[in-house]
Amino acid sequence: MLVFRNQTSYNRFWDGRNHLTVIITSIRNLTRSFLATSTHHPLADRSETDRIIRILIAILYATKTHLRAGWGAETTIIPSSATTSSSTTTTMTGSMSEYADLLPKGMYGCDDRGLGLVLQLTMFVERYIQRGTEKGWFQAPQASQMQGQLNGLVDAYGRMETIRLTPIPIAHLIHQKQVLALFGGVLPFALVDKMDYWAIPVVSLVMFTLYGIDGIGSQLEDPFGYDRNDIKMDFIVEDIRCEISVLLEEWKRAAESGYDMFVGRRQSSSGGGGGGSGGLGGQVERADFANGVA
Repeated sequence: MLVFRNQTSYNRFWDGRNHLTVIITSIRNLTRSFLATSTHHPLADRSETDRIIRILIAILYATKTHLRAGWGAETTIIPSSATTSSSTTTTMTGSMSEYADLLPKGMYGCDDRGLGLVLQLTMFVERYIQRGTEKGWFQAPQASQMQGQLNGLVDAYGRMETIRLTPIPIAHLIHQKQVLALFGGVLPFALVDKMDYWAIPVVSLVMFTLYGIDGIGSQLEDPFGYDRNDIKMDFIVEDIRCEISVLLEEWKRAAESGYDMFVGRRQSSSGGGGGGSGGLGGQVERADFANGVA
């Protein structure tokens, strides 16, 4: 029973990490495609591309928040960088404040009506792909591939949501606790004749090991939380934000200078390459990953 519990819990942990990788890969691919095809577009179209790239980053944050049960009944979401009048009401949870500047101005959430923010944001991406196809930015096969990436992203999000909302059946957990307690109560009588007083430390060691294995299963069952044993979603999301922020900066520089991305003279930055809206700094985060936090 312990082997089944631990194997099931680790599969949930491993599947959760793989599905997060699918979302990250889809966002990277969509970002690359959107930026590579829009470098020399008119300013208004480039502003729309910049907006949609920020939404892609926000999808990662919204996924993390949703999996940590950080949803709420937001009615209106106004980016903190926007200028608002005194008559404008802004409702924002603490978890959303870290990516509020990535969301479209004036966007309102529908969590109070049962619609998750992730699915809501993918609608903006879908409409951008459709507009790009109509304007001739994307050929039909390329647009189909982009929609496939977006569909894969939503599918991975749904699978992560399944892990989060479907715990191991309570009947199994109760029976396992009962069996462990019964085994711990019977084991001393089985050992006392042969081991005398040594049965006490032996039984203690055996039960410590078994309950420790059971505890590991409990830790891995929900891999999206804040514990040290959970997936390091904060570090991963911030690293991807930093990465895409660099791409976005290079794309803007190329559009203004007429060079291709990553070609020509680059202005030095005091941020160590992190840049963008709220990146942690590429060198610091890559060092964190090298130390095994991811």
